[in-house]
Amino acid sequence: MRLVNPLASVTREEARGLRVVPDLNAPRVLVLNASYEPLHVTSAKRAITLLQYGVAEVLEVSADVVRSPSTILRVPSVIRLRRYVRRPRVHPVPFNRRNVLRRDTFACQYCGSEADLTLDHVLPRSRGGRHNWENVITACRACNQRKGNRTPDEAGMPLRSRPRAPTFGVYAHGQFAHWQPEWARYIQG
Repeated sequence: MRLVNPLASVTREEARGLRVVPDLNAPRVLVLNASYEPLHVTSAKRAITLLQYGVAEVLEVSADVVRSPSTILRVPSVIRLRRYVRRPRVHPVPFNRRNVLRRDTFACQYCGSEADLTLDHVLPRSRGGRHNWENVITACRACNQRKGNRTPDEAGMPLRSRPRAPTFGVYAHGQFAHWQPEWARYIQG
């Protein structure tokens, strides 16, 4: 793993192809514990402060820069705390429509369509199916109606992925609009 010094200035020529961060308080930096476990997503401003005080180190940098009159700094994308922080008991991700859509990446779990999405019970409720993470998926209206009151096996409609309760990674992936591809190897969903 190559550590980068984000506090080193970038020359004006190097900064030409990079974006200037419009809002330093927008969540866009993934914070990992010393054990590389994802803790949360923080603002660029907070991440740079943690780096300046030596509390964290940079693992990945983004294509964003922060400008001041005399300095241009690269904005980190992933930082890791130098000391282990004991996490409080992890609360489960709330079960609701928005989080089911996030977990399933806003796509039908039968055909992959992203239009006209509904929720579908894998084992229909009329046949004893529960209304929980392991039985509810995202489906487009056409697939939901075609499946009807049958299981996916009975309808001949295999699922793209098995439904399960999401972890932090899946929740963070959908929760933050500025999710970045370089986070994928640190967030396990």
